[in-house]
Amino acid sequence: MGILDNKTAIVTGGSLGIGAAIALDLGAQGADVALNYRKHADEAEAIAEKIRAMGRKALVVQADVSSFSDAQAMVDKVNAEWGKVDILVCNAGINWDGVIWKMKEEQWDAVLGINLKGYFNYIRAVAPVMREQKYGRIVCLTSINGMRGKFGQTNYSASKAGIIGLVKATAKELGGRGVTVNAVAPGLILTDMMAAMPEEAKQASLSETALKRLGEPEDVANVVSFFCSDLAKHVTGEVIKVDGGQYI
Repeated sequence: MGILDNKTAIVTGGSLGIGAAIALDLGAQGADVALNYRKHADEAEAIAEKIRAMGRKALVVQADVSSFSDAQAMVDKVNAEWGKVDILVCNAGINWDGVIWKMKEEQWDAVLGINLKGYFNYIRAVAPVMREQKYGRIVCLTSINGMRGKFGQTNYSASKAGIIGLVKATAKELGGRGVTVNAVAPGLILTDMMAAMPEEAKQASLSETALKRLGEPEDVANVVSFFCSDLAKHVTGEVIKVDGGQYI
């Protein structure tokens, strides 16, 4: 018995890194999981196969999270095939760093379009479904850099700060219909993308942590699954840092 038995979930950006770990943990906890991909079809299907091997259903959908119509089409597909959408995890994101005096308009637009508008697109699509069924769990991945800012990441920090405002306002709007909306703010997590960071940058982040360790994708996934479950049924509008004390 899992804490998410008989639930259905959508995970954006579920083919790699933190998103893959989240999709797998939701499946391990009993949920059927739909995940999107934009370019990584093979990786998405590999995660789906692992979820099916757990005895759960998995659905892979090609969708650009920055597209309003793609998000709506994916939510409609999941709702049609599975009859409900209990959980939405907004995770897909990118970074394209640069100092503000050199940042190009396309850098700003690309990061905000995926990291912030992408979350709006999926929440907007799923909100009517969850309101009608009077149940839902929405979890958004933000970042400690959306809470404190980071040099060279004005676009990324702005997008992640915007997610926190989106979560708090949406929690107020959907709470009366049995829908909780929360955020998880990781620090530096050891994904394949982060593995390419210069060693001195990783050591600088490590030195900031209280636990003197860098996080793993599963550390984030565990907190997401908690928010998705009825263990957190009286928690909404919250932001939980998963950073080993990097922020404090």
